[in-house]
Amino acid sequence: MKRKILLVDDEVAVLLTLKAVLEISGYEVDTAASAREAKSKLKKRDYVMVITDMRMESDAAGKDVIRAARSAEYHPAVALLTAFPVAEEDWQEMGADNMLVKPMHTRVLIEQIAALLAAHETRLEQLIVLRAAHDERMEKMLAEHEMEIAAIRSGRLVTKSFPKEQTTTRLASYSNRPTEQAAETATVLRKISGNKTSAKKAITKRVTASTRKTKPASKTHHGD
Repeated sequence: MKRKILLVDDEVAVLLTLKAVLEISGYEVDTAASAREAKSKLKKRDYVMVITDMRMESDAAGKDVIRAARSAEYHPAVALLTAFPVAEEDWQEMGADNMLVKPMHTRVLIEQIAALLAAHETRLEQLIVLRAAHDERMEKMLAEHEMEIAAIRSGRLVTKSFPKEQTTTRLASYSNRPTEQAAETATVLRKISGNKTSAKKAITKRVTASTRKTKPASKTHHGD
């Protein structure tokens, strides 16, 4: 299957020339003559690369295209195509992976595009590996956390990860329905703190905070 590239430029001659060059080199090419058209096409199809001019219907139109490409779920490589070169830190800050200066020799253009795609695909593979490792760690942490909460609620106060004070605060934060869970939470908090008064104060504070979120503020009238 041919890899798809979206080419964005408001100069018809540039679009037709680059489209022909890229298609001869084995790519499938869609074109857009404005940032607005480009953003619409980015939502309808998946592209491995987006090549966009900077100045089109506005001087910053290219930035809009780059921003839209960066927000696409399929993560295309992005190249800024311009006749007015900018500093490397500037186009990187925009979110581009590379800058292509026009006019450019056909062979050089194809080589740069191939190199950019290879580097981008390598980064994507690395990100996938990192994401998988991160998800695995998060799942493990969540499972351990749920076991701790279950142990606290059942009265088995085995909390190696958290001191007494942190465990008390952690449990109180899980009382999302204070009016229904107040008795249960108060009992566990009392076991942890050893102080019935402190437990009641913690629950009262939690219930009051939740009640304030649901009740409208009352107006106070002062006499003359």
